[in-house]
Amino acid sequence: MAQQSENKIWFITGSSRGFGKIWTEAALKRGDKVIATARKLSAIAHLNEKYGDNVLTLELDVTDTEKVKTAVEQGYEHFGRLDIVLNNAGYSLVGTIEEANMDDIRKLYETNILGPVAVIQAVLPILRKQGHGHILGTSSNLGHVTLPVIGYYCSSKWAFEAIHESLALEVKDFGINVTIIEPGAYATEFGSQESLQFAAGLDIYRDFKSHFFNELGQMQKGDPNATPAAIFSIVDTVNPPLRLNLGKGNLSWVRDIYAQRINTWEEWDAISAQAQGLSI
Repeated sequence: MAQQSENKIWFITGSSRGFGKIWTEAALKRGDKVIATARKLSAIAHLNEKYGDNVLTLELDVTDTEKVKTAVEQGYEHFGRLDIVLNNAGYSLVGTIEEANMDDIRKLYETNILGPVAVIQAVLPILRKQGHGHILGTSSNLGHVTLPVIGYYCSSKWAFEAIHESLALEVKDFGINVTIIEPGAYATEFGSQESLQFAAGLDIYRDFKSHFFNELGQMQKGDPNATPAAIFSIVDTVNPPLRLNLGKGNLSWVRDIYAQRINTWEEWDAISAQAQGLSI
C-alpha cells in the first residue's frame, strides 16, 4: 500500500475534547500543522504555547455558517493549503423519542449534521482548486445500528453517513477523498456533561432508562489514545477507504444487524414484489 510521507495541514473541528483533542495533538506531535477549532478558544489556547507556529487556534461554533466560512478562509490563508478536513464536533441528546422536544432535536441536528455540511461546503472550493484533499467525518458504529434512549443521536449519524457517502461519489473526480470514521465505545469525554444534552424525563420511561444506563456502564470501552495510528494510516495512504471502524466489536455487531435486516427483507420479498405492480 503506497504511503504519503509529506507533512500535512489539518482543519479540525471539536479540538477541545474527546477524539478531536487526541487527534489534534497527535497530528501536531508528528510534525503536521493544524488549524484547531473549538467553541471556546480558551479550551485550546494551550496548544499555541506547546506547538508554536505549527498550530492556529480559532474559536468556532459550527452552527454559525458565516463563522465557518471565515475560519476556513483564515486557516487556508495562514498555512496556504488544506490537506485534511476533520469534521469532529458533535454531541448526544439523551432521551427517548417521546421525551425529546423539538428545539433540542433541531439543536442536535444543527450541530451534528448541518455543522459538518457547512464545513464541507466551505472547504470544497479550496480543495477543488488544489486538486487534492481528504475529508474525514467522525461518525459512530451507531451510524449503522441503533440504541434506545439516544435514538436522535443515532439518527444524526445515519444522516451523517449518507451525506458523506454521497459526497465521496461527487468529489472523487476532483482528487478529493472522503473517509467516515466509525468509533465504537471509547473512554473519552463524550459521556461528560459538556458532550451530552438531556431531555426532560417522563416517569413511564424511568425503569427502562435505568436498565439501559446500567447495561451501557458495563460495556467495555476502548482506549482513545490507541486510535491515532489508525487515523494516520488512513490519511497517509494513497487510496483511503470510505469507512473505517475503530474498535474490535463494531464489525460483528453490524454484521449481525444486517443479517437480520436481510432476513426480514427476504421473508417479505413476495409482498414487496407484488407492490411493484404489473410490468409491461
